[in-house]
Amino acid sequence: MTIGPDIDPLALALAPPPGETPQDRETRLQQEREAKKRSDLIDQELARQRTTEKKGPKPVKILLLGQSESGKSTTLKNFQLINSPKAFKAERASWRAVVHLNVVRSMRLILNALQEAEAYASLPEPPNADDPVYPALTPDLLTLKMRLSPLQQVEEALLGMLTPGAKLSKAYTALPDDPLPGAPQEVSVHSATPWKGAFNRLMNNVRSSVDGPEVNEPQDSREARQLLHACSEDMIRLWVDPTVKEVLRVHRLRLEDMAGFFLDSIERVTDLSYEPSDDDILKARLKTLGVSEHHFNLKAGNIVPQSWIVYDVGGGRQQRAAWWVSLSFGSLLDLPFAACDSVPYFDDMDAMIFLAPLSCFDQVLAEDETVNRLEDSILLWKTIVSSPLLKNTSLILFLNKCDILKAKLESGQKFCEYVVSYGDRPNDFENCSQYMKKKFTMIAKQFSPEPRGFYTYFTSVTDVQSTADILGSVRDMLVRQNLTRSRLV
Repeated sequence: MTIGPDIDPLALALAPPPGETPQDRETRLQQEREAKKRSDLIDQELARQRTTEKKGPKPVKILLLGQSESGKSTTLKNFQLINSPKAFKAERASWRAVVHLNVVRSMRLILNALQEAEAYASLPEPPNADDPVYPALTPDLLTLKMRLSPLQQVEEALLGMLTPGAKLSKAYTALPDDPLPGAPQEVSVHSATPWKGAFNRLMNNVRSSVDGPEVNEPQDSREARQLLHACSEDMIRLWVDPTVKEVLRVHRLRLEDMAGFFLDSIERVTDLSYEPSDDDILKARLKTLGVSEHHFNLKAGNIVPQSWIVYDVGGGRQQRAAWWVSLSFGSLLDLPFAACDSVPYFDDMDAMIFLAPLSCFDQVLAEDETVNRLEDSILLWKTIVSSPLLKNTSLILFLNKCDILKAKLESGQKFCEYVVSYGDRPNDFENCSQYMKKKFTMIAKQFSPEPRGFYTYFTSVTDVQSTADILGSVRDMLVRQNLTRSRLV
């Protein structure tokens, strides 16, 4: 329909639909009244929060950034463990399902590699010179492969517990950051999904039993745990098999370096009475999409506790499209919808913690196998430090996964083969880590729009005590910084 010059578009949009019956009209008006009531309540709550913020001290705002699997979520868990231990303990049961999902995904990655090895063995002609050469699979391995097929059923049940109503296939096809077709896709939850609450409500009437499975536990949960326990011996046999190790080597798959690695603890974590430890929760991997906001009351010395807000921003390549727009423009005007969620979290930050995993020097992005992960992290760092939107934000750099870097270098992996500019320097942790520290520092100094605070730490965020010490130093530094700005010291 063509709108003439005498027709008000707003009046046209608000006009009742054609052919509306009195009953339909009453239903529509009732829905509009309810919508306005909800809107008014939201406006009142926002006004109350603004009034509270004006009366109280300004909270410290921290932004967590880094590529996917850099350790952001683990750092956030450390914040929770250190500053909200009771809440952390209350969520312990929720993480058991995540640990089990991590075990199942690792197993499925192994089974996928065996599937590829089996496919190569069945080729009518020898593979090309550039193709991988897999060892022959033994009959025992083929039998184990078949016996572990029920793990997909376990995975679906666990996913249903964490994200009620979701289907595995839908969750998989919706993750563009995952590897190319052929590999089992990674389960993820959106930051807005209250998966912990859903799981806890599911289990809130469960009582522990000395016999293992809990009384009154939902049937899907009980069957999934019992089936995983029943498969534990076969999973252990598969993981320690020398042929499997060789297949993984040819497949260039180092499960030990991946987040959520529990294959060395299969017997313990699949036991029917298993409850995750703090270390298990820190190591557990659950991919998050979007931005999550977390509130803490932190205290430094004898100073009154201060409110902190920590924002964890998804680091997958697909999610970074919103970063670039936000960092470049810092305005909601003319931004694509995907960027709208990110912009507020890049504005008015007191500090940004950027996590750069050094251990990934010999790895590529899951989303693009032509891009080295360490190189991607450096380019991401350069983009962030040069953003005018963050020009007044203190930079805190966590050069992370130092424990894995040490292990790789000690095993003989050559740093210079992947970081050509490193040259013939010694292939040890001290020299490699210091080289990367200087590289990140130089970028920060060269590309920062204005001089600002810059602090660097070598971290292994799955190490509770050392991370607690580092976060304590960060907390004290930011408290002093805020007091200085307020002219109180």
